[in-house]
Amino acid sequence: MKTRELGSTGLAVTPLCVGTSPLASMPNLYGYEVETDRAVATMRHVFEGPMNFVDTSNGYGNGSSESRIGTALREIGGLPDGFVLATKVDPDPATGDFSGKRVRISVEESLERLGVDHLQLLHLHDPERISFSEAMAPGGAVEALVALRDEGVVDHLGVAGGPIDEMRRYVGTGVFEVVLTHNRYTLLDRSAGPLLDDAAARGVAVLNGAPYAGGMLVKGPKAQPKYGYRPGGADILSRVAAMERACSAHEVPLAAAALQFSMRESRIASTVVGISAPERVEQTLELARWPVPDVLWAELEGLVPAAETWWR
Repeated sequence: MKTRELGSTGLAVTPLCVGTSPLASMPNLYGYEVETDRAVATMRHVFEGPMNFVDTSNGYGNGSSESRIGTALREIGGLPDGFVLATKVDPDPATGDFSGKRVRISVEESLERLGVDHLQLLHLHDPERISFSEAMAPGGAVEALVALRDEGVVDHLGVAGGPIDEMRRYVGTGVFEVVLTHNRYTLLDRSAGPLLDDAAARGVAVLNGAPYAGGMLVKGPKAQPKYGYRPGGADILSRVAAMERACSAHEVPLAAAALQFSMRESRIASTVVGISAPERVEQTLELARWPVPDVLWAELEGLVPAAETWWR
């Protein structure tokens, strides 16, 4: 796959990024378990393939995602040349502490689990769990991230989270080179639009996670009635069913349209797709290459739910 510049970082990444939260085996979230051997085999396959960008987090499965990635890296002799590995700092899972001190501990844990001596890209993860003023205060999480970058432990800083207005505030600080949004720029949702505009104006790279809206845009509303990890309303279910019929009429998998909707957006540098089995690598690449006629894009646009249903 051809790479793209990741904003001002100097990093070159593929338009698809491998998301690894499913590898942490969180059945309450995804509805299925992933054994350690399967997770490690998946990552070995990823590191042998054409995608060069991997995203994880300290908090996925209380660190099991990072540990499984680290096992794969040790088996293959380290991160392959040209690969970009990103992780995220998370609060203390027991106390909820998200201070600057906790940020440093989170990074130490991640380095040990992954088996690396520094991080290319580190995100502040879901900062909406604390107030903006708390995160930006002296001794807070953002100050610690900047110090880690200045010390050479981290190359580049990003912020990853949900609420759009909150993400726009962090982008506006000028501290972060990358922003990761999720569930808010899909076939069903355009609420991330203002964030994408802000990021483009500032030269901040955008990563778009959860293009399948939690799985509904892969399996369809009958098999997966949850929309972004919560029950989908009647209007959402009916619109996705209509999208599924429109795609079928053009012999296009719904998942291919959902994935390419994100990939074709020029303001998005890379789309983060969760992969939980070795065979999913090739399946994802096939969806990314599937021909989608222009007429289908127009039909799908006409089925977008009202803005009142979008995530905020």
